Amino acid sequence: MSTPDPHSDQGAGRRGWKLLAETLREQRRGLAIGVAVGLVWSIAKISVPSLFRLGIDRGVERNGSLLFWTLLIATAGVVTGIFTAFRRWVAFRESRATETSLRERLFTHLQGLHIGYHDVAQTGQLMSRASSDLGLVQAFVVMIPLTLSNVMQILGVVVILALSQPMLALVALLPLPFVNLLARRFSNAIHPAVLAVQAEQAELANVVEESVSGIRVVKGFGAEGAQMAKLRKEADDIRAVSLGAAKIRSRFLPGIDLLPSLGLIAVLALGGHRVIDGRMTVGELVAFNSYLIMLIWPLRNIGMTIAFGQRAAAALIRVNEVLATEPAVADPPKAQRLPQRSSSAFTGAVRFSDVHFAYPNGTDVLHGFDLEVRPGESIAIVGATASGKSTVARLLLRFYDAQRGSVSLDGIDVRSLRLADLRKSVAVVFEDTLLFNDSVAANIAFADPNTPQDRIEEAARLAGAHDFILELPDGYETVLGERGYSLSGGQRQRVAIARAIVADPRVLVLDDATSAVDPSKEHEIRAAMATVMRGRTTLVIAHRPATIALAERVALLDEGRVAALGTHEELLRTSARYADVLAAQERREVELKVAQ
Repeated sequence: MSTPDPHSDQGAGRRGWKLLAETLREQRRGLAIGVAVGLVWSIAKISVPSLFRLGIDRGVERNGSLLFWTLLIATAGVVTGIFTAFRRWVAFRESRATETSLRERLFTHLQGLHIGYHDVAQTGQLMSRASSDLGLVQAFVVMIPLTLSNVMQILGVVVILALSQPMLALVALLPLPFVNLLARRFSNAIHPAVLAVQAEQAELANVVEESVSGIRVVKGFGAEGAQMAKLRKEADDIRAVSLGAAKIRSRFLPGIDLLPSLGLIAVLALGGHRVIDGRMTVGELVAFNSYLIMLIWPLRNIGMTIAFGQRAAAALIRVNEVLATEPAVADPPKAQRLPQRSSSAFTGAVRFSDVHFAYPNGTDVLHGFDLEVRPGESIAIVGATASGKSTVARLLLRFYDAQRGSVSLDGIDVRSLRLADLRKSVAVVFEDTLLFNDSVAANIAFADPNTPQDRIEEAARLAGAHDFILELPDGYETVLGERGYSLSGGQRQRVAIARAIVADPRVLVLDDATSAVDPSKEHEIRAAMATVMRGRTTLVIAHRPATIALAERVALLDEGRVAALGTHEELLRTSARYADVLAAQERREVELKVAQ
């Protein structure tokens, strides 16, 4: 997944901040509460040095009531403590709400993006955007209410200092413009460094994700060392760019910390002489210094907020890259509805009319593909490797749209249907069966989590899976490992067929559903397939003769179009190309057995 250069695409940064502003606008009530709490906190905190001054000047030097001033100071301290906790709770609540809102929005958008996007997007990059990048946004948002209350504290302190000792305040606050200048330069310098760190972290996440998800391939080829080398390279890159960012911080942050402290030195020198000369009381000097000290942490906090803001800006650019991607396949503005299955209009007919299709990478696949599947009919689509058999299923499901021609279901162009309606009407058993890290029952009921248990068991029986499921440690409640690898290939396929049965589709697509199963076990899957195909419109994408024979008719796909159409036996007699395709497949399987 490409990452735009932030210097060449400044608009991306603005769009990122706009995204954050839109999200925060939804939380304006909570943020307003945070600001109100921060205001009370600021007033209580600012009052303490003034009360301390009065306690010294009236309670100590004039022999007044120390208990009275002590109680007032303690009360202000208690109020400050209570609202400190309240302020932080509101800040974290709103920041987590922002993170949750963006994560849900990102996840929803990712699920809505077309398959072509996911074909080229790196999973690790997407995971990085949904986790670490949004974590950086959350870390910035939590600073917003805290920083606003700190700004109110700074303004209140500056006003008090200016009214009490104007000349001394001018000297004490003289370093502040330089703090602002340093903060601006720091912001400009740290932004590209932070963006580079986040990009490298995403690359590392991608290596880890590929290594874990492909662990069987890694171990099968003894490639642990190669993957470790990749990870080490990415980790070294992260260390290098992180040290670069740390150097920038080490150049600027000490100055941002030091400059306010220079004001304390000036106040001690000038204020001490004023006390000696009688132009200033001891209490006023103590209070003045206390107020100056109160400025140091808020100013440092603003510097931290700037740093967090730059990280959030980089994260928002990356998140917005995904959210700004328009799905190439989407619902039509005015969708048509399929006829009710209970009505006489229901047919389950599928038609491909003069379909031309090429993948976004330029791979040309179909050239005038025509095929009609009658209601309730099963038809096998056979062809050489990379002839476009699976592409036919992808076009029916609208994983992609044809560049020319049309694909229709029950007489309605699939591009005129809502994607949800279409994909509820067409179920697929894929070649590479994916089961989720959940119970067997939950995997079977994937299309409808509220499916009754008896319906789940009925589907499992039809798929030939019920008996082996009962033999599992917890039966239907047995939690499968990741991708279902705790089951054999044949068992996974039968669970996948049961999942398709529960979906109760108008059209069933069996996309090389037996290719990953040992031929000696293929008959178990074929029996389940024959059961679920009965009376249902079915497209069987296959290359093994026994599986092809399950279909009533066979379409030979060659050079992007239907080259021959008929029964399996007819094509064996009349089509030399069909016989060549089957023979080539048999040779591959023999070679595979020898290699094993």
